[in-house]
Amino acid sequence: MVTTVERVQTGIRIEKRTLKVLKALAEYLDLSLGDLLEGIVLHAFEGQAPFGTESLAQIARLKDVYGLRLTAADSHLLAEAPAKRAKGRAGSRGKSGRRKARAAGA
Repeated sequence: MVTTVERVQTGIRIEKRTLKVLKALAEYLDLSLGDLLEGIVLHAFEGQAPFGTESLAQIARLKDVYGLRLTAADSHLLAEAPAKRAKGRAGSRGKSGRRKARAAGA
């Protein structure tokens, strides 16, 4: 029996290598990323393991490929790295900014 649901678009932040493994796993299982995440969450909500032996072996391979070393024990200990400052952003005067400052007498 098919259950009709209402889906919403969301923007979430997730660790980069974790996302790479999830996307690769979804591709391997021929699922969308959203369908994979829904399945994982619904299994977790019922205290069930979402993956069998074959999928766990594939996940181990993908974690190795993408350098993912995080474990469940790390889940509450993660801290986000400071944002990298992009070149040419506010506070940075490029060549044209220096010329304008000199012309203005700065």
